[in-house]
Amino acid sequence: MNTLLFLGGIGWQEIVIIALVVLLLFGGKKIPELMRGIGSGVRSFKEGLNDVKSEVEKPVNNKKEEE
Repeated sequence: MNTLLFLGGIGWQEIVIIALVVLLLFGGKKIPELMRGIGSGVRSFKEGLNDVKSEVEKPVNNKKEEE
């Protein structure tokens, strides 16, 4: 398979070029820090979604218990 479906038709050549540009812009030492920052941001976002989901479900569960 020449293209990655989840990236909307970006081929491996484009991915290599993007990776090289990121390497040139941030340098080898900054990339792990960048990935850690992205990972903690995604983790925080997921925790926020779970908090919102629990808050939304809480009144619904209380209403069912009252009936």
